[in-house]
Amino acid sequence: MDNKDTADTEKETSAETTTGNFIEAIIEEDLLTGKYQGRVHTRFPPEPNGYLHIGHAKSIVLNFGTAQKYNGLCNLRFDDTNPVKEDVEYVEAIKDDIHWLGYDWEDRLYFASDYFDQMYSYAVQLVKSGRAYVDSQTPDEIRKNRGTVTEPGNESPFRNRSVSENLDLLTRMKAGEFQEGEHVLRAKIDMSAANMLMRDPLLYRIKHARHHRTADKWCIYPMYDFAHCLEDSIEGITHSLCSIEFENNRPLYDWILDALEIYHPQQIEFARLEISHTLMSKRKLLELVKLGIVSGWDDPRMLTLCGLRRRGYTPSAIRNFCNRIGMSKRYSMVDYALLEHTIREELNQTASRVMAVLEPLPVIIDNYPDNLVEEMDAVNNPEDASAGTRKVPFSKVIYIEKEDFQEDPPGKFYRLAPGREIRLRYAYFIKCLHVEKDCSSGTITALHCSYDPQTRGGSAPDGRKVKATLHWVSAQHAIEAEVRLYDKLFTVAEPAGVDDFTSCINSESLRVLQECKLEPSLAEAESGQRFQFERKGYFCLDNRDSQTGKPVFNRIVTLKDEWVRIQQKMKDE
Repeated sequence: MDNKDTADTEKETSAETTTGNFIEAIIEEDLLTGKYQGRVHTRFPPEPNGYLHIGHAKSIVLNFGTAQKYNGLCNLRFDDTNPVKEDVEYVEAIKDDIHWLGYDWEDRLYFASDYFDQMYSYAVQLVKSGRAYVDSQTPDEIRKNRGTVTEPGNESPFRNRSVSENLDLLTRMKAGEFQEGEHVLRAKIDMSAANMLMRDPLLYRIKHARHHRTADKWCIYPMYDFAHCLEDSIEGITHSLCSIEFENNRPLYDWILDALEIYHPQQIEFARLEISHTLMSKRKLLELVKLGIVSGWDDPRMLTLCGLRRRGYTPSAIRNFCNRIGMSKRYSMVDYALLEHTIREELNQTASRVMAVLEPLPVIIDNYPDNLVEEMDAVNNPEDASAGTRKVPFSKVIYIEKEDFQEDPPGKFYRLAPGREIRLRYAYFIKCLHVEKDCSSGTITALHCSYDPQTRGGSAPDGRKVKATLHWVSAQHAIEAEVRLYDKLFTVAEPAGVDDFTSCINSESLRVLQECKLEPSLAEAESGQRFQFERKGYFCLDNRDSQTGKPVFNRIVTLKDEWVRIQQKMKDE
């Protein structure tokens, strides 16, 4: 590590000990000293080889949010240097996700391929200055001669080719005269460097593959480490914010820019986001899709941004989550419960309350008039008085949840049972009289109850109390829906550490309920609209599978807040 690397590391370490966001501390110091002429210019540089996930959201919020905070600029730049794995589908999906999160790059949309000609010119410049050479070893030989963490590497027998020979071979590589793997362009640095990335790293390789933007113009493509720093330089980036795995790449970033004597941004690394019970590898996420373990990149169990969107997460909740976890250089695992707490916290304030019976059991109110339908006043959101009320129809036959009745209840079961009285939310007290059963199976098929007409609204004039309040839906007015109950995709906290991560798939991560009964107001629900199903959790109308007359609702999150319990336990300890 040279003096510049040491100074940058000391600066970052100092900043981290004095502020919750060490990156902002560095930027504010740079603004005070006039570095970069008071500019702040960041970039978000995804590779278009998959869909974005929650880990990318942290980088998006950091890069775009930092630029906004300091009245700066943020570019969207696609690092499309590997045509074998890239696709226009991913480009468009990434743009959609960033817009959904609430950010815009304005007229600053760039691609690494925009700079291929300029990058090649820089490669020629390095060859002419004796800082790069064409290596004709096989890939296995290059790998073998690289050395180990304890042993230096061996110089290539082609390392000291003349400048003219290197230029000739590089020109012919560009012209397509050679097969993949015959030659590569390498930087000439130090084969005994402690940082193995500095042992004559590859700058260009041959790939006879059609590029989604440049078609067949190129058959040699720059390596990511070569392209990345050049893109930052060309675009005038001031602070190149990267996840921590690029910390060892920083000396190469600096070496290339210094060797070319061109504008030099500062690379700063931060800890990548890791969340329990999920994966943060596009390669492994793609494997889940290909194996059919999930229904696609937008499966609501995936923490891809399109999956979170389909499940019902809001952009503001994702942004709040990213800001809440903060910025550090140190690795830490964020509990999945914090992500759930963040969306639950928001939806508690914003989601309309409705009644939905997911596993219906018919209740016949024997003494209720056959043809009477009443409109009950129901509160839309007790956290928001301005949300007002709605009318919910009530009739002789209603549905309640099967789990809300037991024929022979245990001691602490306070819901409906034979001879017991309970409250129907917004409606009446009812008492269970007797049970209907299927003669062959003994399964309960319906309950017969009586109601007290004096208890409309949920209170008794004589002051008597009941121990349970149940939600319900009028059978005559109910709409039918499919409801999907989602849970964590993995049973272990760190599936990435398991040899076969598919072996710890949670078999209960998706439960599909058919013929659920919902209050009629939900017939007007719009795609993506979010609700609290009282006593059941937060749900949204699926934006892909719902059809007219056949709605599908996804559970976003349960009502039970595990994060609050975790925080209380930590406090008690």
